[in-house]
Amino acid sequence: MTPATSKLRGVLRENEMLSRHTSWRVGGPVARFYQPADIEDLSVFMAGLSVEEPIYWLGLGSNLLVRDGGYRGTVICTSGVLNGLDVLEQQRIYVEAGVACPKVAKVAANHGLTGAEFLCGIPGTMGGALAMNAGAFGGETWDVVASVQTLDRQGTLHQRTAADYQIGYRQVRGPQDEWFVSCVLQLKSGDSEESQNRIKTLLSKRSASQPTQQANAGSVFRNPPGDYAARLIEACGLKGTCIGGACVSEKHANFIVNTGTASAADIEALITKVQQTVEQETGVRLQTEVRVVGDNK
Repeated sequence: MTPATSKLRGVLRENEMLSRHTSWRVGGPVARFYQPADIEDLSVFMAGLSVEEPIYWLGLGSNLLVRDGGYRGTVICTSGVLNGLDVLEQQRIYVEAGVACPKVAKVAANHGLTGAEFLCGIPGTMGGALAMNAGAFGGETWDVVASVQTLDRQGTLHQRTAADYQIGYRQVRGPQDEWFVSCVLQLKSGDSEESQNRIKTLLSKRSASQPTQQANAGSVFRNPPGDYAARLIEACGLKGTCIGGACVSEKHANFIVNTGTASAADIEALITKVQQTVEQETGVRLQTEVRVVGDNK
């Protein structure tokens, strides 16, 4: 059940192919795909949904594998629409969920604020970064979060702080059925040129070590305690291993790339193969960082 469309200012589409919205370029259709006009419009949309309706929030579609059978429910896409970004007083920045993380890093640096440079290495939106405590280059999202704004199933907004959540490596646990729509980041005063140069250095490092020119979803597996997933995968001789059009990157073993013809099933089968091989040879069961949703064909 969806709200009366006359009350909505966003864009509602049915049977939208999610392959158009994921960085792996795979994924079947979703029953309903909504791009809100703003947070207020999203609140109206949420208030009209059935409490049983499955909901998935989508940013830039990285860190996500949607199966070929698609998703039975509603996908809310924030990318490019929840795009508010304002520099506040006291070294704080207000960011809405649909803003790309690298943009946040750039704006902070341009305003002489330091502490957000690591965000340039996260290929997703702030909403997704908040939901999983995304990190890069030694920094993690919740290290710089002062407060967040969430939206529940009834369309009610809530103001929360880090104290309301259990935050760990690539995981965030908090109030059920609430989703991040904005946040305020607490940064520090710094030298704008130094921050800009650090971002350039980090981006060069990322480009040199990751397959940025091929369709991928970011790191596939979490690093196990005291080790690196990429090291284990490479040690097992899995670099370059392919199933269909999905291959373990030759550039970085913790990335799986779509060479152009991969299905979601190919990618998922390769994920399983890597897990099984690494466990057989090292005794370590790699846990996925990417989220897998939807139905098989």
